[in-house]
Amino acid sequence: MPKSAFSPPATAPRPVPSEPPDRAVPLRHRLPGRLPLPRLGPTDRAVLWLYALTRVGVWTTAYCTGRLFTGDGKAQRAPSMMSRWEQWDWGYYLHVARDGYFPAPVQGAVLGSGAATPDNREAFFPGFPLLLRAVHLLIRDWTAAGLLISFVAGAVAVLSLARIAALDGRSARTSVAGRGADRLPDDGNGTGSRAVLFLLLSPCAVFLAAGYTEALFLAFALPCWLAAKRGNWPLAAALAAAATTVRISGLFLGAALVVQLLTSGPLTKRLRLLHWPALSALPALVYAWYLHARTGDWMAWKHAEERGWYRTFHSPWQAWRHTWDGAFDHTQATPYALLFQFELVAMAVGLALLCLLLKRRRWPEAVYLGLSLWALGTSYWYMSVPRASLLWWPLWTGLAAWSVRRPWLTTAYVCVAAPLATVLTVAFTSGRWAG
Repeated sequence: MPKSAFSPPATAPRPVPSEPPDRAVPLRHRLPGRLPLPRLGPTDRAVLWLYALTRVGVWTTAYCTGRLFTGDGKAQRAPSMMSRWEQWDWGYYLHVARDGYFPAPVQGAVLGSGAATPDNREAFFPGFPLLLRAVHLLIRDWTAAGLLISFVAGAVAVLSLARIAALDGRSARTSVAGRGADRLPDDGNGTGSRAVLFLLLSPCAVFLAAGYTEALFLAFALPCWLAAKRGNWPLAAALAAAATTVRISGLFLGAALVVQLLTSGPLTKRLRLLHWPALSALPALVYAWYLHARTGDWMAWKHAEERGWYRTFHSPWQAWRHTWDGAFDHTQATPYALLFQFELVAMAVGLALLCLLLKRRRWPEAVYLGLSLWALGTSYWYMSVPRASLLWWPLWTGLAAWSVRRPWLTTAYVCVAAPLATVLTVAFTSGRWAG
């Protein structure tokens, strides 16, 4: 099986922001020619508290799952807590970190779910396994090391997401209320906190806690985007390159950076800076060169994807039809048919979000999302689209901005998404495919 989407506040402006504007930061907190380094404000602390509480919820669900779904109704001992997280793609990351990409001889491997599958570990970029190997020097349990990486990376990601949402909200308020709106608190209407809530309660949020690449990618990609929005192109380039070591989506992020650069000022000046976002492609080129040196195949990564996960090119309408057949034509087991239905819903949400971004002329975000949807929507069938939605930060910031004007949206989202997130957490930690 496969592996693994504004309006000004009603209150008057207040002089003390929760996250100070750049000019309000004392000079001792600035670096020459760089962005100020703000301390954690009330919004940041609230976001981290929310993040910690949802981690407790995920781990509680995993703990209970290990005792309720042991696989043997008469079992006297439950599986270990760590084993709850050793599922599916984790086996690939572990094997790459521990043994490398080409241990000899490798004919096949028993990975994650316990089913023998061809070993196509070249399909996984080296960023996460390399970091896992480094952390393992301190944390000797491999699974615990992977969970720690995702825990720390997730904290960085939610802080950055909150600041992106607050920055977008502040820009929207400025366009509506004029220049005086920049004196308003950056997150005075709770946009940043809401964006984080929507992300952490999304149906596939369990993958932010597992030893997978989603949290680590966001920990690089979201600060990268924040740096780009504020014009710090060297930092944005370095973070985009780091994101590319983790997932192929880093290339889509690099393309979005190019568009952001070209649309954020005088063209002649911006053209001189294009070398910065171009650096995001360097890790992918190095990885392709490494695989070619070992296999003689420049496209070894792509061919591993094709062998292992049916990621051969098909037209978008063919991919939709094949997924629809898997979802509704009774060709798949019931659990997989349900997940194919989730795939269709996630793709529909992504396409709707892309149309909205294009309508609002959010060209950089539209490029990132459009490339992501093209990559996901041109395989034999859709694979891991719901999980990929975790990386669509315009979805979470957009929902947050929408919920400010329509408070009922937050309640509706929590009532629908939280149960789905719990169900998929139970599915994943009990060894079932969850996206």
